[in-house]
Amino acid sequence: MSNVRHGERPIVVEETAGTKAYCQCGHSQKLPYCDGSHSRVGAGVGPMIVEVPAPGRKSICQCHQSASKPWCDGTHKQLPREQPTS
Repeated sequence: MSNVRHGERPIVVEETAGTKAYCQCGHSQKLPYCDGSHSRVGAGVGPMIVEVPAPGRKSICQCHQSASKPWCDGTHKQLPREQPTS
């Protein structure tokens, strides 16, 4: 069973070079990084492991619909927003 939380916009970070584990379940307390929460909540997905070749500003996708995951490509702007309940 999938228990994934989707964000409405990316998380922008000043990233360092090296291997990163980006959260794909949305439950991490260290977003955008994985803290292992996917195992605890039964998310059905694990982290996306990425080699970041050079430091710099990165936009990490949180809607999980980007064609260039884990990087944001603006897809979140095209998705329907949840309507608040009264």
